[in-house]
Amino acid sequence: MKKSTRHPVNYFFVATLVIVFIFLSSCSDKCEETRQFIYYEPVYSTSAQVKAAVALQAPQKLSQVGKIYFKDGYLFINEIGEGIHIIDNRVPANPQMRSFLKIPGNYDLAIRGNTLYADSYVDLVAFDISNLSQIKEVNRIERLFNNYTTMGHMVGSDLGILTDWKKVENVEVYESDCRAMYQPWGGIFYDRGFALSAQSSGSFNKSTAFAPTPSSAGIGGSMARFTIAGDHLYALDGANLDIVNVTNQSQPVAKKEFPLSWDVETLFPYADKLFVGSQTGMYIIDLKMPEDPSLLSKYEHIRSCDPVVVEGEHAYVTLRSGSVCQGFTNQLEVISLKDLAKPALLAMYPMTNPHGLGIDNGTLFICDGSDGLKAFDATNINTISQNQLAHYKDIHALDVIPFQQVAMVIGEDGLYQYDYSDIKNIKLLSQLPIVKQ
Repeated sequence: MKKSTRHPVNYFFVATLVIVFIFLSSCSDKCEETRQFIYYEPVYSTSAQVKAAVALQAPQKLSQVGKIYFKDGYLFINEIGEGIHIIDNRVPANPQMRSFLKIPGNYDLAIRGNTLYADSYVDLVAFDISNLSQIKEVNRIERLFNNYTTMGHMVGSDLGILTDWKKVENVEVYESDCRAMYQPWGGIFYDRGFALSAQSSGSFNKSTAFAPTPSSAGIGGSMARFTIAGDHLYALDGANLDIVNVTNQSQPVAKKEFPLSWDVETLFPYADKLFVGSQTGMYIIDLKMPEDPSLLSKYEHIRSCDPVVVEGEHAYVTLRSGSVCQGFTNQLEVISLKDLAKPALLAMYPMTNPHGLGIDNGTLFICDGSDGLKAFDATNINTISQNQLAHYKDIHALDVIPFQQVAMVIGEDGLYQYDYSDIKNIKLLSQLPIVKQ
């Protein structure tokens, strides 16, 4: 019988040819063109130059505000990247701008006793504020924050401290294929810096590009990345939680870096626990051993920006869209803390675009972005949306500190304060406007 001359099919060889063909076809899908970009080149300063710029100055108008902090009748409001406004708020109906503490590269702050702690690019700086007319720097931990970045570049490096971006017009960038390596912030890495398209360069803000409970400590808002718990300052630094001993207030001592996750955003202390908001959930950290904390649990949610506040056995979390967190959800979540090892979702309420929030004895304030400030009776967590106490639609609210029947609210257009001593009749006390430059 004549044998067949057909050879068996080598399926592996055929599959390999198909893959190679597809790869070559995709490689031929070119978008070869030269496009116009605006190039930003890094500017580095020495540590001495940054230190020399710190100064107590005359009061300045609010312009581009960030974090808010309250201590002993005074408000401390961060001017993004520039320093801290100091406001006499002992009469909330008539707040008085007192001075401005210029701190280059400042985004966060916390206070214990008579010492204010603030970041200045990669340094932690301690200020004596016992005399607000003569605030003075008393200590500094250099290069404490070794994970601060701006536009994908490390702020601290062997070249110095990256303190600015110099704009260079009309850079031509040759794109050789369709898959240009655009970064989440909308540009590309180019040469020593980065480049944005001519259309998006107008929205670039150099200041924001660098941004990263009652006791002897002050009170921070829900968006805080610095907080005081007992004798320790806790500060978020990239994926880590920096732990600084402030027992001797004027001589802070860096102790440890506690690893968390690159998406951590906010800190809120409650009792001997620290609640950390992240883009994917809420971490609960046990601080019984303050310099050796332990992770108790993590409550997970869909990807979204996530500040958190706590009262009693409940945590309140807002999720929002339209931000660097790349989420699509706008809602309030109420989480049970009866079992800290297993936090559980109890209730969920739709919101417009919630940012910061605060709670005081069952009165819940939510800064709902362009939909203003909302106040709810949250004593019954199952009927929060049905018990709205007030809604101020005329402000773009970002964060709030409710304390002793006064809600101190920071928004895109100013500082607003409300009297909620009668929760059925919440009243506006005062407003300090923001002056856009």
